[in-house]
Amino acid sequence: MAIAPRISSLIARFGTTRLIAAGLAAHVIGYLLILRIGLHSAYPTVILPTVLLGGLGFALAYGPLNAAATTGVDPSEQGLAGGLVTSSLQFGGALVLAVATAVNRTATHGATARALLGGYRAALAVSAVTAVAGLVATLAIRDHPHRTSHHVPAPID
Repeated sequence: MAIAPRISSLIARFGTTRLIAAGLAAHVIGYLLILRIGLHSAYPTVILPTVLLGGLGFALAYGPLNAAATTGVDPSEQGLAGGLVTSSLQFGGALVLAVATAVNRTATHGATARALLGGYRAALAVSAVTAVAGLVATLAIRDHPHRTSHHVPAPID
């Protein structure tokens, strides 16, 4: 809520690639923190930081990702470009969810709380690895010369 209204000025100041990387880094840290969850973990010390980092990561990455995907696209094709980004995010999320679910099922050996937690940790590790891969890919991107002056949409009031 605090970042979204300011994303245009953040894009102008830092560029899309840096913000996307910062958002993915927040996700990576959040996933790594949740991997330490135990049977008696406290919400404020284990789960809450992950939830906050996930929200921060989404807020930092989603707007810049859309801006990067539509920058330089002909105005008549903006809707198509935006739709492709949204579809790609949905498909990627569904794919990671399917893999994480399969890993959870395979890694869960029994119906005890400890066995279930082992399966959940394995599934969360899939998400962490995916976030790391996204971060590495983002850091490998060099801004294209014609994209260095990012088109920043005007803030919506």
